[in-house]
Amino acid sequence: MTAPEPGRIISWHGNPSKPRYTPPAGAIDAHCHVFGPMAQFPFSAKAKYLPQDAGPDMLFALRDHLGFARNVIVQASCHGTDNAATLDAITKSNGKARGVAVVDPAISEADLAALHEGGMRGIRFNFLKRLVDDAPKDKFLEVARRLPKGWHVVIYFEADILEELRPFMDAIPVPLVIDHMGRPDVTQGPDGADMKAFRAFLDSRDDIWFKATCPDRLDPTGDPWNAFAEAVAPLVADYQDRVLWGTDWPHPNMQDVIPDDGHLVDMIPRIAPTVELQRKLLIDNPMRLYWPEEL
Repeated sequence: MTAPEPGRIISWHGNPSKPRYTPPAGAIDAHCHVFGPMAQFPFSAKAKYLPQDAGPDMLFALRDHLGFARNVIVQASCHGTDNAATLDAITKSNGKARGVAVVDPAISEADLAALHEGGMRGIRFNFLKRLVDDAPKDKFLEVARRLPKGWHVVIYFEADILEELRPFMDAIPVPLVIDHMGRPDVTQGPDGADMKAFRAFLDSRDDIWFKATCPDRLDPTGDPWNAFAEAVAPLVADYQDRVLWGTDWPHPNMQDVIPDDGHLVDMIPRIAPTVELQRKLLIDNPMRLYWPEEL
């Protein structure tokens, strides 16, 4: 792996293994990012981390190596509300990528329309204090009410503030997609307090989706992440029409314990053991959210 430039970090595996599991034709990595290139797309002055470049060429090479057909590129917090790097990657994908933006809540309708034209299909609200300084719920609600038709809101939070966020999320008038299941403590098992609370939240609305992602972040037992598999498989089975999957490449802030992306792909049959579940997780569900015009 190339050494990072001074002050910059590398959070991705330099030589990921080829997965043992082969995704079905048309499979979608529905949660990934790009970083820069910084010379073309500078990072935000408010960025909490300064990554080495991980641009679209690297992302699409990984896509092909892992056996996927498309990507959903989520705006990384290090780029703030300037979505130029993500839009550039979508453009370079030749129709094989869509995106989720991060916006200033005061964004105009014209700028939202331009994001839609550029391939964005949702906006992300981040409530992780270590990544963002301010998360104004009232302003977030206002922009959520002005989104283009067919868009959704992606929300990233940790399990200990789920109940605090419930009134805010209940008021959002478009579908919700919850990053990484709201970061439950998977070591509690499938019937632990965090999973029970998350299930109750999913049961409160039929338009709440979630990403069954990031065993590397959520499972302190380490690769092969057995606690994650045990806790998450029942959730995928019970909410199989509202679940997505993604690599989270290039794994922001995971520079100390960098996951092997091939091993992440090999988690898929452990949480979605049947061909039908795998097709929903990797094709049917993300297509409904991001490429509905092709269905």
